[in-house]
Parts: sequence; structure tokens; C-alpha cells
Amino acid sequence: VQLQASGGGLVQPGGSLRLSCAASGSIGSMYVMGWYRQAPGKQREWVAVINNDGSTNYADSVKGRFTISRDNGRRTVYLQMNSLKFEDSAVYYCNVNTRGKTYWGQGTLVTVSS
Repeated sequence: VQLQASGGGLVQPGGSLRLSCAASGSIGSMYVMGWYRQAPGKQREWVAVINNDGSTNYADSVKGRFTISRDNGRRTVYLQMNSLKFEDSAVYYCNVNTRGKTYWGQGTLVTVSS
């Protein structure tokens, strides 16, 4: 299983970005996808998750600003990020949990700066 994340970039505070993460390989039909992030000098932290039934959960720090979604046909998970803040700057990683294993993408850098 391989994950390819994209969509990061430089954005001003208050702006928006949409991240994408496409899975390839054999992930089966039942899988959970999520996003994490890691800022410089900090530990990786969980951001959002979307379950196989489409239910979602968010970290308190992004609730109401970020939306996670998935396209099962494309085996892709998205993270719509609105009202971005300086503290959202980080490398964002997607992952997929399937059949007892967890796979990670390579990360995409989001920089929020004026």
C-alpha cells in the first residue's frame, strides 16, 4: 500500500487549502483514513479521521475549521482546511488503517504566513 499526499503550500492566515491523499495497492474495502500533522520541534499529532461508514472525528484544535472527506472510488481522502492559523503550519501526513496494519504517506508541507 502506498499513499501519495498533495495540496500543501504557503497560505496567509485566514486562507484555505485542500489536501489530498490517494492510496494505491491492496487496501481492501474496509479501511479508516486519517490526517496527522507535525510542526517543527513538536510531536506528530492527530488531526482528523474518517471511518468506513463516513463518520468523522476531529481534534479540538481544528474542529469547525477543517473537514475530512473521502472518495472510495478514487481511494482518496481529503482535508479541507479553512480559516487557517499560524499554528496550523506543519507537515501533514495521511494514513490508512486496513486489515490490522497502518500505512503512512510521505507528508505535505503547509505553511501559514503573512
